[in-house]
Amino acid sequence: MPAPPDLKVVPGLPPGKLRIVVTYLEMTSQPTLAKQRPPVEKLALLRAERPTVSFYRYLYNNVGEPWLWVDRRKLSDEALAAIIHDPKVEISVLYVGGVPAGFTELERRSKDAVDLVYFGLIPEFLGMKLGPFLLDCAIGSAWAGGARKLTVNTCTLDHPKALSFYQRAGFVPVRQEVRIADDPRVSGLIPPHAAPQHPIVTA
Repeated sequence: MPAPPDLKVVPGLPPGKLRIVVTYLEMTSQPTLAKQRPPVEKLALLRAERPTVSFYRYLYNNVGEPWLWVDRRKLSDEALAAIIHDPKVEISVLYVGGVPAGFTELERRSKDAVDLVYFGLIPEFLGMKLGPFLLDCAIGSAWAGGARKLTVNTCTLDHPKALSFYQRAGFVPVRQEVRIADDPRVSGLIPPHAAPQHPIVTA
């Protein structure tokens, strides 16, 4: 399929592919940084207990579309429900004025580490200083639940400040890897005009 007119073609990659650099980070002790104060009024963070698949997809798709999050879009409703209803998976939703603004997802399946699987804000709520508050809450919840180590990863498809953001919170990079992945806009899993900061590679 042709690239949308507002996106450029990147040479050196096979058609329909993306080059992604993934950075893995970890935190091995609870940080002593000052707690983040709520940046706005009428803010609430609630644990989503057995969320419906449709509500989870609303959060995942709206938070992740600008960054080409696709893994959960590939799953059937049954497979996704099995993950998000697992008692070792904790999904917390941030509300601003009663409206969902973002979410975090912690996974406690490993004996050695709690993984911050997903973290993000719906685009309309970016720039309100909600990110540091939400991450601080996720870190606090992980350690309060008995974490020995907290892990997270980010990649070059994420917000350009994501890596430094995690480092300021106390995470330390431990390794990187390069992946060549299918572009979900080419396959139709994500709209073709999503994430214009990442050019579509076409034949």
